[in-house]
Amino acid sequence: MKIIINGKIILEDKVLKNKALIFNEKIIDLIDEDKIEEYLKRVKDPKIIDAKNNYVSPGFIDVHIHGSGGSDTMDGTLEDIEKISTSICKNGVTSFLPTTMTMSKEKIEKALDTVREALSEKFDGAKVLGANVEGPFISEEYKGAQSKEYIRKAEYDFIKNYKDIVKLITLAPEVKGAEEFIKEMKRDTNIVMSIGHSNASYEEALKAIDMGISHSTHIFNAMTPLHHRKPGVVGAIFNSKVSCEIIADTIHVHPAIFELLINVKGKEKIVLITDSMRAGNLEDGNYELGGQKVVVKDNSARLVDGTLAGSILTLNNAVKNMFLKTSIKIQDAVAMATINPARVLKVDNKKGSLKIGKDSDIVIFDEKFNINMTIVEGNTVFKE
Repeated sequence: MKIIINGKIILEDKVLKNKALIFNEKIIDLIDEDKIEEYLKRVKDPKIIDAKNNYVSPGFIDVHIHGSGGSDTMDGTLEDIEKISTSICKNGVTSFLPTTMTMSKEKIEKALDTVREALSEKFDGAKVLGANVEGPFISEEYKGAQSKEYIRKAEYDFIKNYKDIVKLITLAPEVKGAEEFIKEMKRDTNIVMSIGHSNASYEEALKAIDMGISHSTHIFNAMTPLHHRKPGVVGAIFNSKVSCEIIADTIHVHPAIFELLINVKGKEKIVLITDSMRAGNLEDGNYELGGQKVVVKDNSARLVDGTLAGSILTLNNAVKNMFLKTSIKIQDAVAMATINPARVLKVDNKKGSLKIGKDSDIVIFDEKFNINMTIVEGNTVFKE
């Protein structure tokens, strides 16, 4: 039995003070601090964790991350997935989707086989929830830092052997085979389809959304922009119930857009992601993404031609930026990295908030969003 005291406890809709959070592998209770002594009389060998007036939050969930700590999902080894896991838990991430990218079918399959293996592992870090497949069914015009060489038409056969572990997949709805792909995915899987890396018109995007696409990959980046005569993919996202990822590093998207997005979509439809590549949590220098040279400098990761190549953003800083650059409350910013992604992945029955009975995925952070402690399913995996 563990008890967190002296913390500002972040729930979905408010922040509580003078409460104690009681947990083991699951959240057990939330009680008034003045009742702790009486409670302790009934508990054997309790462990007291003093939050020292810092915030106590649900653990962060990163649904779109390629790598961190020098490793990438496409490296295709269990050791690399573990390295990502132990790197990002320092940023408050308690669960994540290792994300593939547009490379050869063999490389993608190897990466997915490794993610399947990682699902049964208990790393001393963030928990793997499944895989995110970003490409290869994307547009050449909006490929971003992905390789044109491996872009291909949308084929259900490409993904059907991994429908048990893939939780999210990016699709450009204008690519060949997309319509049939959406139909087969809706009929045969529970995979969340996400519009992204797309040159679709407003009409094409809206049709795909009506057919079953329910999420969007890093909104504004790598998609047809909003124009008053050509609303594009962004316009279709704005005019639908699609949830949207955002890379809130103030580089991929101007911070003024944060508030605009909140006003248009509503707080509950926004999911903070990092889209981090292997240089996450490392120093500036030369790195690699999908076989392409990446230069990390001035808080951004770019190909040699200047194209943004993922990010080196951490999820605690994404929450911080969203909170500081908008008018929302801290619990709303935290929700964008906790309960909102949990709902997208349909795991909100066990993750995403500090409700009684849910997994004890907990983060303690200070006023500057520095992580003091990360707890995954009741076990401390990081302590400052």
